[in-house]
Amino acid sequence: MLMRGWRQAKAWILPLVALALATGGGARLAGQQDLAGQLWAAGTVVVFIILIIDIGKGLLKKEFGLDLIAALAMAGALFLGEYLAGIVVALMFTGGQFLENFAQNRAGREMTALLGRMPTSAVRYEEGGLREVALSNIVPGDRILVRRGEVVPVDGIVSGTVAVLDESALTGEALPVRRKPGQAVMSGSTNGGDAFDLQATSEAADSTYAGVIRLVEAAQKSKAPMVRLAARFGLGFLAFTLVIAGWAWASTGDAFRALAVIVVATPCPLILAVPVAIVSGISRCARKGILVKDGGALEALAAAKAFLLDKTGTLTDGRARLIEMKVRGDLDPAEVLRLAASLDQSSSHVMARALVAAARERGLLLDMPTDVREAPGSGLVGRIGGREIVVGGWGFVRAKVEDSAFTREVEAWIRREGTVAIIVAVDGALAGAILLADQIRSEAGSVLRHLREAGVTRIVLVTGDRADLAEAVAAFVGVDDVISDMKPEDKTNAVEAEKARGLPVAMIGDGVNDAPALAAADVGIAMGARGAAASSEAADVVILVDRLDRIVDALRIARRSRAIALQSVYAGIGLSIVGMVAAAFGYLAPVEGALLQEAIDVVVILNALRALGPPLSFGASSAGLSGKDLFGLEAEHTALADVIDDIRITAERIHRLPKPRARDELGRLDRELCERLLPHEKQDEQVYARLRRQSGAPDILAGMSRTHMEIRRQVHELSAFCKAFEGGVPTETQLYEVQRLLHGLEAITRLHFAQEEEIYRSLEAE
Repeated sequence: MLMRGWRQAKAWILPLVALALATGGGARLAGQQDLAGQLWAAGTVVVFIILIIDIGKGLLKKEFGLDLIAALAMAGALFLGEYLAGIVVALMFTGGQFLENFAQNRAGREMTALLGRMPTSAVRYEEGGLREVALSNIVPGDRILVRRGEVVPVDGIVSGTVAVLDESALTGEALPVRRKPGQAVMSGSTNGGDAFDLQATSEAADSTYAGVIRLVEAAQKSKAPMVRLAARFGLGFLAFTLVIAGWAWASTGDAFRALAVIVVATPCPLILAVPVAIVSGISRCARKGILVKDGGALEALAAAKAFLLDKTGTLTDGRARLIEMKVRGDLDPAEVLRLAASLDQSSSHVMARALVAAARERGLLLDMPTDVREAPGSGLVGRIGGREIVVGGWGFVRAKVEDSAFTREVEAWIRREGTVAIIVAVDGALAGAILLADQIRSEAGSVLRHLREAGVTRIVLVTGDRADLAEAVAAFVGVDDVISDMKPEDKTNAVEAEKARGLPVAMIGDGVNDAPALAAADVGIAMGARGAAASSEAADVVILVDRLDRIVDALRIARRSRAIALQSVYAGIGLSIVGMVAAAFGYLAPVEGALLQEAIDVVVILNALRALGPPLSFGASSAGLSGKDLFGLEAEHTALADVIDDIRITAERIHRLPKPRARDELGRLDRELCERLLPHEKQDEQVYARLRRQSGAPDILAGMSRTHMEIRRQVHELSAFCKAFEGGVPTETQLYEVQRLLHGLEAITRLHFAQEEEIYRSLEAE
């Protein structure tokens, strides 16, 4: 309470000093010289007393600051009767502190807002109705009502109806997201739609939002090593100032020159510019969904030269996704997927949830299963619309179907490294198989390229996976070294080995097994959007949005903030030394020196504030996509995933179908491509045109436009085949040519989508 009152009292000092300067100036104009001096002296004394108290507190904590130079300047001005110089020093010193506090308050706005949003209670379903209870009373399994506009109090699963959520406070994404029944919701999200029910999966203390709050509180209590270095450097600067002032006094016998030297040196920009730039960098990271715990973490990130990356959840998406299907020739692949996902709604198994998510991504309407029986970890049996469906692993489903050529074909087909097969049977017969795998993030390649361009000299993949799987990922993204089959302690040893090379080390991971290595690295970076709480707690930097490219953003912001801080320090000290020398030779009076030095302070603080925003660009405007545009373009690719799957599945099955059926399937696919894929490509050309105009480069994205032309050519060729089939059925030779065409079309379209997503993310605007 006493400290709060002291801070509140200090908040009034700047207006009081300004009032003393103004009224003293008025008195002097009115011819009241003595009254003017008394007013200026009184204002100076107030600031001097407060400054001495603060210096004393710092010395008790063994913290030495450059405020002592300001105190000497004010004391000298009072002693020599230079009251105007004294009040100017007092005004500019308090004004500099005000600017610093303003910058820190602005820079910390995003993080302090998190604390104010933390809910303290929740509405829980109990016998007899709803009851509002303290958040500490919520336990996993409780059913909670989240009303419109409320912050989700704990982690949970949506129940009953679709939830529309604003996750910007956690992820930095501006657009609302939809969470369907059964999908997980992070605490700290805001309900932007109608009220929905939430089944709690954690206690409040263990929730995502509570973990973020703990990280924020730690960030606010920390102090950057560079700031402490600035304070230690103050002793040398003070000695230099006293030497110059003493020489000026001793060589001329003029104490006013010594005072002018001290005044010019007050206060040094070192104690103002560094914290402003560093905290501004932390704030800018927060706006991008990157939580930096303290200034030391930001500086360590700026210095990092070696990056160690975990595989699962870091370089890869960390979730099983549908990559391929094999379906019996007489069945519709989309229907097989729909039936399997409808049944899997009854299971909480991670693969079942992945299959349900894949079906919903493709816009399939799922039915509610009945008579469901689950063998935990093996599979499920149930009925969908009167049909008996079996979904599960190979052994579970194989025992329930008869042997056939297709059964043997599927058994050989599913044996793929790094994949999980879900087998589907319908009415006692094998219907098909669905392969799921954890895929490499689409932005992984560009992230590693940008890291190297930013000066990172060594990138190492460290993973607990088998060597063959790790080597496959490494070959795709391109790293300097691969270390596989690792235990948690092995990753820590890998960090220490990289440190022994003499390079500052950054470790990136997301799992509990990564936490020791994250803590051991010079800077640990956790993929916290879906990662383990332990990794976020151990890390120095937490990526709250599920995007690997945010690491590049964090590195660039850290390096720019540090560069701006050093730039301000060197410029401020250099100008101060020039002013001190000028004052020592009598070219600056104390009042003039005070005005000059405080002008320097204001300039370097304003320069440090540049770290809050993006770098300035001159000339032609740079190409950029808004977050809304980027989200929309990626959503279009997701919506077209079933079209690309259909190309591959049709190519595989047309040889097994009766020729009239094959002709009909190709005609259906042709219509689908003309109605869905080609319009999307046409819209992309409009996006390309806008990006070319923004960049001022007419040939930018020319290669991507050429790919559009190739896609259109291949679809046109398919249409020509279909037109030729109208008078009869395709021959074996024609089917072979169509099959080759479809395999090429699938490959080029998948590659094109991946390239577009990488380009779009690289062009995301600030």
